[in-house]
Amino acid sequence: MPSQNDLFEEKKKTFEKQERILRKTNPLKRLKRLPRMEGITQKTARFLRWKSLVYLLRHDQKRIFRRYFLRHPFLYAYRLLRSYRYPPNTEGDFFLCNTSSVAAFAQVLPEKEHLFVLGFSYCHKPFECPSGRFNSQCAFQKDHPVCGQCFIGKCRALAKHALFLLIPTVHYIGEKMMELVHQNPQKRVLFLITACEMSLRMFHDWGVMLNIEGLGVRLDGRICNTMRAFHLSERGIKPGLTVVLDETQRTMLSLLKKRIACETASAFSQDQKGALAPLDNSPDKALASSSHTQGNK
Repeated sequence: MPSQNDLFEEKKKTFEKQERILRKTNPLKRLKRLPRMEGITQKTARFLRWKSLVYLLRHDQKRIFRRYFLRHPFLYAYRLLRSYRYPPNTEGDFFLCNTSSVAAFAQVLPEKEHLFVLGFSYCHKPFECPSGRFNSQCAFQKDHPVCGQCFIGKCRALAKHALFLLIPTVHYIGEKMMELVHQNPQKRVLFLITACEMSLRMFHDWGVMLNIEGLGVRLDGRICNTMRAFHLSERGIKPGLTVVLDETQRTMLSLLKKRIACETASAFSQDQKGALAPLDNSPDKALASSSHTQGNK
């Protein structure tokens, strides 16, 4: 009987074969060349943590951060202040949150009792995405000519039991992570998400505060590297494409392969308590399912 790793490699090869065909028959709009852009301009980088805190609080229309912060004010304040003392550690295109390296994160991925969030910034979607771009939706269909060339679709096809998120704003990912942590206080939350460097730096301190563990994947291409571009992007004004570089894609796929070792049919059977909703469900349904399961324990 083939192992989970063998099945993963077989699915990956099948997807890539279809992708090569679709690139010839139904090519998507792509960057003709990678622009040479610094991750964050020097002017924007000055006092970025202060700017980030002000932005997050000022635009927190649902009062998500303040509401959850007040549940553990002293613990969260201590973690935030500790995080502010040091810049985020990086390894290539990966921003490390509560983990020492990509290899160290890979070691904990196969443990099935942990919750695993796989997220992608909306600007990483193709222009031709059938779900549109500025939203949290992904209508993935394996035979769709767009989905069959999309790296997000590829990851979705290969990691079917991750908690999948499409991220339209930095508040959205913060809200979902806070909900997940507070709905599952006994579980360890792991994440692998793509975003521009500015968003990753803004989110990092909140990740440390929540004590979640994972990797932020730096996007390249037409990224937001000024506060003005970031503000426009948060309102859905993002005319450019972003990409994950090829070598970084390979590392992400190798991490998903590590995770697949715990994704057996029995681990996600309908009658098992604590099972996560599969990717066929929306992010909100998946989080609701996790909360409902906890409430029935």
